[in-house]
Amino acid sequence: MHYNITSNEFKEQLQTTLSSELSTDMKGASYDDIYKACALIVRGLLSEQRKKFMKAANEQNAKRIYYLSIEFLLGRSLKNNLLNMGLMDVATEAIEALGLDPDMVFEREPDAGLGNGGLGRLAACFMDAMASDKYVGTGYSILYEYGMFKQIIEDGWQKEVPDNWLPGGEIWLKAHPNQAIEVHYGGHVEEMWANNQHSTIYNNYETVIAVPYDMFISGYDSEGVSKLRFWKAQKPSIDMEAFNRGDYLRAIRSGSDAELISKVLYPNDNHLEGKILRLKQQYFLCCASINEIVNTHMVKFRTLETLPDKVSIHINDTHPTLAIVELMRILLDDVGMDWEHARDIVSKTFSYTNHTVLPEALEKWDCNIVKEVLPRIYEIIEEMDKRAREELYKHFPGDDGKVNYMSMIHDGKIYMANICCYVCHSINGVSELHSEIIKKTIFNDYYLYKPERFTNVTNGIAYRRWLLGGNPLLTEYLDELIGPEYRKNAYALKMLENFKTDVNVINRLNEIKRANKQRLADYIYDTTGEEINPDSIFDVQAKRLHEYKRQHLNVLNILAEYLEIKNDPDGGYIPKTYIFGAKAAPGYYMAKQIIRLIYAVKSLVEGDPSTKDLIHITFLENYSVSISERLMPASDISEQISLAGTEASGTGNMKFMINGAITLGTFDGANIEIKEQCGADNFIQFGMLAEEVEDHKKRGYNPMEYVERNPELRNVLNLLKGGWFGQDFTEIYDNLTKQDPYMVLADFADYRRAQKSVQTLYANSFKFGQMSLENIANAGKFSRDRSIDDYAKNIWDLKKVK
Repeated sequence: MHYNITSNEFKEQLQTTLSSELSTDMKGASYDDIYKACALIVRGLLSEQRKKFMKAANEQNAKRIYYLSIEFLLGRSLKNNLLNMGLMDVATEAIEALGLDPDMVFEREPDAGLGNGGLGRLAACFMDAMASDKYVGTGYSILYEYGMFKQIIEDGWQKEVPDNWLPGGEIWLKAHPNQAIEVHYGGHVEEMWANNQHSTIYNNYETVIAVPYDMFISGYDSEGVSKLRFWKAQKPSIDMEAFNRGDYLRAIRSGSDAELISKVLYPNDNHLEGKILRLKQQYFLCCASINEIVNTHMVKFRTLETLPDKVSIHINDTHPTLAIVELMRILLDDVGMDWEHARDIVSKTFSYTNHTVLPEALEKWDCNIVKEVLPRIYEIIEEMDKRAREELYKHFPGDDGKVNYMSMIHDGKIYMANICCYVCHSINGVSELHSEIIKKTIFNDYYLYKPERFTNVTNGIAYRRWLLGGNPLLTEYLDELIGPEYRKNAYALKMLENFKTDVNVINRLNEIKRANKQRLADYIYDTTGEEINPDSIFDVQAKRLHEYKRQHLNVLNILAEYLEIKNDPDGGYIPKTYIFGAKAAPGYYMAKQIIRLIYAVKSLVEGDPSTKDLIHITFLENYSVSISERLMPASDISEQISLAGTEASGTGNMKFMINGAITLGTFDGANIEIKEQCGADNFIQFGMLAEEVEDHKKRGYNPMEYVERNPELRNVLNLLKGGWFGQDFTEIYDNLTKQDPYMVLADFADYRRAQKSVQTLYANSFKFGQMSLENIANAGKFSRDRSIDDYAKNIWDLKKVK
């Protein structure tokens, strides 16, 4: 669907909006004003289209999907919406007709600070795909005022400063204070019986007001529009309950810390106050969202008996698990259902995606904290645990260990993933390998208990953002070569394979890659003053900084290359630029040490005359979605080097692939399916398989075995241990040689082999161009359209709106 508006009409609307909404005119307008005016025009068009879309959905009695995620990493919205709506040329012409530079307008938009990494980005892709495929989708999250954080590097150390994205970002949001929801914390619960009827009285609680703010997400060439509803925490004007009983001090103090709840994404939980705030955040999201879903359903259907038929609620990882318990609370306390009836409705309504097997993401909450902050919620979890144990003992008689492991509460903690597995009708992983791993490891007992609940949905990306939006040169050439069908159906990229032996096509693809590398080099120079060589190999690792993603393995290889060139300066090396983009969690000390190491190695190799022209390192400070849109098209090598069995899927790997980068990776996550799609000859694999990793863990892993039998590794580690330029890396050295939790040293030798093969492959530009073509041509499976259709058909039972 294309919105019927000409460039002249857009220009006139822009001028009118400047006057009516921003109290200025073209003479006095700044680029900020022009950006905001464009955003308001787009927002208005999407708002009207959403009304039309929902009218059709209501007439067809379409089932709705509500998607709960603690984060949505949206990036910038203006260009993406204009692209999806078919208005990019219209807006560009209108802005140019006013004598302005469209790129400068687009650059005024801040990245929406509502997410951190892959979890939040794929949630944003969900909204795009729901709209594109015309499913009735609503996402729920929190309106974080300061987002994750803005990363600043000083002397190699990451520092965090507030990322206040709302000035400039708030233009996309529309508040609905009349639809606010009350959220209650603390207080105490009383069980009441009257006339043989049970009721629960909850009083002396603290109230926080959840005020909704809406943002609309366009679909590509589609009548569909998704809605994202963000909750902002506000203090109530007065606590009337406390006021009426004479507790005037409490009445005016109620919710005094309310605003903290929606202040910052992922507050540091290394201390008790941080843990409590995180728990409050999660319940705030869940309580407000579930109560609104219930209210919306009741207005139309007058009963919650039909909820599973008309509504699916999906939990994006464990953070929104309390939504399950909140719906149980409503059905038990507000509606008066019995337990089994309520649980049946909840089970049929909820589904759950697990995104990682790492223990820190499988959330556990201290019982005492939950009991204090959410007393009624704790009681319901206690009852759920009691009933679950009775049920599980029938299935696993006498197996105390298994039942205890599967229970909601044990060892003084509440296990959120167990609540999801016990209640939800569907549990899925996000790649074929990951889905098998969760069945064999962390959720094996629940798989044995209810195997029919487990399924796989391999992740996908909103590919148009990274291809059509981020790589216009390649898009234009694809239109010319294979036609525009791939814009709507990513599988149509397969037609590109017809040209895999065509020298002219391969040469043109290589020219486009070179132009994109120059574009990135220009951007880096303009923003940092750093010069990089666009004729070097761009080897890129851009993802969250975590030991399991093994950025330090990448660095060890760079040090090995440094020593190799020092020993053999005439080895005929092709210059290489290593590009890193990563944020470390504020409390993650070892991750911050790895960033410091990257900067130290940069100083070492670029300060040495024998290597400064052959090895370059660039760290993209404060990595974001908008930076990734420049980076993906320019990348030659996509580093996906997590320890096999640790990365659930990865979605960055898919964005690199569709832009023609060659994956250098382990057989992990979606890498496996990427290799299956593009072919083994177009994928550079190294490292242990997941089975070998598990075997190492069972036998007992000793990292020093690999040091003793590999002189090159020993030399690299000795350099690391000794340090340089007065810097000490003993902590990283000790971590690798004494613990090495992600088996960096075990995979080092094979990683070095794979890295050396890059030099050989890149030297043959035709062969490398063929590999790039095969990756682009076979990226269709990793469209979010396919992924969302899998969810709709196999999990949510959704139909598209006609």
